[in-house]
Amino acid sequence: MTMPSLKSLTAAIAISVSASTMVEAASLMLSHVRPEGTAIDKDARVFAEEVAKATDGAVSIRLFPASALGDYTTVQEGLSIGSVDMAVQPPSSEVDRRFQLAYLPYLVQNWEDAEKTFTDGAPLRETVEELYAEQDIYVLGAWPVYFGGVALNAKVENATDPTVAKGARLRVPPMKSFQLMADNIGYIGSPLPFSDAFTAIQTGVVDGIMGSGAEGYYASFRDVTQYYLPLNTHFEMWYLLINQPAYEALTKDQQGALAAAAKRFETNRWKTVEADQARNEKLLEEAGAIIISASDEQIAEHATIVRKTVWPIILNDIGADWANEVLDRAGR
Repeated sequence: MTMPSLKSLTAAIAISVSASTMVEAASLMLSHVRPEGTAIDKDARVFAEEVAKATDGAVSIRLFPASALGDYTTVQEGLSIGSVDMAVQPPSSEVDRRFQLAYLPYLVQNWEDAEKTFTDGAPLRETVEELYAEQDIYVLGAWPVYFGGVALNAKVENATDPTVAKGARLRVPPMKSFQLMADNIGYIGSPLPFSDAFTAIQTGVVDGIMGSGAEGYYASFRDVTQYYLPLNTHFEMWYLLINQPAYEALTKDQQGALAAAAKRFETNRWKTVEADQARNEKLLEEAGAIIISASDEQIAEHATIVRKTVWPIILNDIGADWANEVLDRAGR
């Protein structure tokens, strides 16, 4: 029997080591919806750096800010089929209308309530994770963003009174809950894609916008925002997502590194989110917007009206039995 030469053994070992390295190394794309330099961009970069350090560079994450890979609906579809690896973004009800449950207007009223409702292990959080799992998307963590409000490019009388018809048209996301909310608190909801919103406000097609908060309005709409109303319309939560097969292709140690970095990503944000919202309201003010504050009583009045008029329609739309069971477990 002919023994292999030292040279051939060395070559075989090199090929084996190379193949092992290829299997254990991963280069992942991570999409998010805000421009470079924003809070989420900075936090996502820290997350990517921590993962790279913990895996000795075997897992590298490249950021694609400002929806460079498509809007969040397109990206969610890409995550499902594996054409996009990772993202930090809101869930899309266009992909699955049951995601509207997490966007129910006035679902939570304050920061403590929001953290209890959306944190890891909470019933609503588990439901969101289950909906993503049905699309082959794994939830690594979450990033609380803000309480929502209304931005206006024109003066509106009785802007914070939900019982008065104002005749003002608001761009709302193409989600039934936002249109119904606008219509029932005295505005006129006009569903438009995010990409069309700035031009619609600038040209007077609409008088303002609903569906975001101070952070989003400052980042993308400060030049067309003359007034900002912090009405706490909804609580915005983004999720740190990865394609399930891409996640499963990682080693256990790499998965652990992602999980640890994602936990810090989420925990640290809960510590800073309230101050960050106040900072963005101040930035809007410095950019020329007038902040029209609403009293706790006015916000509560908005919530009462919306829960009475909007919630039953949305819950029926997404399946009342299923939705109410989740809300009951969440103590809503």
